[in-house]
Amino acid sequence: MQKMKQRILIFIYAVFLSGVMVRPVEAKEFEENLYAESAVLMDADTGRILYGKEERKIRPMASTTKVMTCILALEQADGDEIVEVSSKAAAQPDVQLNMQKGEQYYLKDLLYSLMLKSHNDTAVAIAEHVGGSVEDFAVMMNEKAVQIGCTQTHFVTPNGLDAEDEGGIHSTTARDLALIMRYAIQSQDFLMIAQTTDYNFSDLSGKRTFVLHNTNALLENMEGILAGKTGFTVGAGYCYVCAVKREDRTFVIALLASGWPSHKNYKYEDTAKLVNYAFDQYHYYEVWKDTQIGAVEVKGGIPISDRLFETAYANVEVLGAMEKRRRILLREDEEVEVREELKKDLLAPMQEGEVIGNIVYTLKGDVVCRYPIVLKDSIPKKNFLWCYKKIWARYCFEY
Repeated sequence: MQKMKQRILIFIYAVFLSGVMVRPVEAKEFEENLYAESAVLMDADTGRILYGKEERKIRPMASTTKVMTCILALEQADGDEIVEVSSKAAAQPDVQLNMQKGEQYYLKDLLYSLMLKSHNDTAVAIAEHVGGSVEDFAVMMNEKAVQIGCTQTHFVTPNGLDAEDEGGIHSTTARDLALIMRYAIQSQDFLMIAQTTDYNFSDLSGKRTFVLHNTNALLENMEGILAGKTGFTVGAGYCYVCAVKREDRTFVIALLASGWPSHKNYKYEDTAKLVNYAFDQYHYYEVWKDTQIGAVEVKGGIPISDRLFETAYANVEVLGAMEKRRRILLREDEEVEVREELKKDLLAPMQEGEVIGNIVYTLKGDVVCRYPIVLKDSIPKKNFLWCYKKIWARYCFEY
């Protein structure tokens, strides 16, 4: 009877993932039903958060850490480099590749071990090879996180095991984790690894051969998965970060603390809810609106007409003509507001191309994009000699 119940539950879950039971949903329908304590749905194109639940709450992130480890290895080392296993790497707890001290591997093979099976010993071996030590590699991870735009992330380990140092606990936020994945999917090498279902390799001696199968269940069960990384520790619970692309839309989803044993599938249920909400609700719309700024007054300037008592005006243009038809991912009920920001009391002299303001596009108070307004003309400043010549020409030569 128990086995029958398990089979029924597995069947229901498989149908759920396949999309047969999925229907369009509103955010309000699922936001209270998400298992994850922190969640983000992000537009991969702009980095805009489309939905967030405690997205800036700092939490442990378990093996989703390995996305950053992989990024740094790809950027800082060559795949053909040889990695020698240390005693520290070999002593890491499960999940392991079970490497032995002194064994040698190609770095590229270990990256598949890292991402497909989430091996903790592999992560340390990579960190020591690339950074010299786990501690120095953690410094590199934190520096890279800042470059990506993370503001609340602190790395201590390359594998995501619960840890703490003088800088704090090993942790991130759903927002920062989504930013890291958004950055990672820009690398074709990262995508090639993350999208691999099965991979085989051997150590350099050829005595040991390994067969890997990707633990990212959605890779084969959800349309459009670009990359994904699972994670679990006692402190973090189940975590997941992924990127999904269908046609012209790409989304990133980050989940932290999405269930504890025996609820490892909650993260996939949460992902399905967010994915279907994203593709049902968000579409690209053109947001460019023509603006009529005209010419602007420049005080104390010589007018283009070169006449004594006329006011100086300069023609302007909006830069970014190639982007003027910008398309932005929006819900049907969202509207982008456009405003002009022009400097007041422009004073001569002013040069052609000088920025005097911006056309600003905002959505719910957040800036979506801005285009500089620049002068098309140079306006020199009136001086005594110019005024004297104009007065002389006007009044002296008339008599």
